[in-house]
Amino acid sequence: MLPALVLIGVFLVFPALWTIYLGLTDYRLTGLAAADPQVVGADNYTAAIGDDRFRTSLWLSVQYVLGSAVIGQAVLGFALAWTLRDRRGPVRRIIEGLVLLSWILPSSVVAFLWIALLDRDGGTLNALLGTPGAAWLLDHPMLSIIVFNTWRGTAFSMMLYAAALETVPPSHLETARLAGASALQQLRDVVLPRIKGHVLTNMLLISLWTFNDFTPFLITAGGPEGRSEILPFYVYTTALRGGQLGFGAAVSFLILLINLVFALAYLRLLRTRDRTRDRDRGRDHGDGGGAVSGAGPAIRGTAG
Repeated sequence: MLPALVLIGVFLVFPALWTIYLGLTDYRLTGLAAADPQVVGADNYTAAIGDDRFRTSLWLSVQYVLGSAVIGQAVLGFALAWTLRDRRGPVRRIIEGLVLLSWILPSSVVAFLWIALLDRDGGTLNALLGTPGAAWLLDHPMLSIIVFNTWRGTAFSMMLYAAALETVPPSHLETARLAGASALQQLRDVVLPRIKGHVLTNMLLISLWTFNDFTPFLITAGGPEGRSEILPFYVYTTALRGGQLGFGAAVSFLILLINLVFALAYLRLLRTRDRTRDRDRGRDHGDGGGAVSGAGPAIRGTAG
């Protein structure tokens, strides 16, 4: 136990406390502030909140999370898992292998591949579309990194949803089918209520990972003119390129608080879901609902 606590203290607690301290100072990489940093209190935080560039980066980060995690990875991952759930044989293995490959490749390799794909002069995408000279990374930088991160991270959502779908009893789906429920009604009334916890867990993890993702910097470097500068890029350019370590630490702490808000919101939804599930189970036991209770909503939905 003690070695684990020491490791946690050295690699987690101390860096966090050090970051909070730096955020309260004017510490810089060079100059007088590097040799003798002064405590400036909340000045760095008020400066960050009042900085138009910070607010722009925050808005771009929200777009990035919504586009590539909430809409992209979650939806595409579920679509793949749902489509492949009953398939067996080489087709399923090939598709799953290709999706997984995009997730396990090193970031530097993936970034090089996408630069080659989207390059203006000799890019593969322009060759396929017959659009020579189209500068995707310059004209559509946010769309480029959103599509990139969707492609990059869909594998996790696919695997999690595939495991979740295995928990749905086939008898519930069969009962719903016999009651005349369409595929959409089965999905809405039988499947999604059963895997809601998996959905929320997946959304929490991929949202946090995406919000703190630095990999797209290798593709756009935050440009052009800051049009793809999400918050991790903003911290990098201000703290390391600009030498403002105190200011960068303050922004990092603000990002931590935003992550905390994300996590608390998702955990609240999970607790609400658990209470609802327990209440429904109690009602089902009281009514003698039994084996077909999971298909009840689908049956009711088709009865009208």
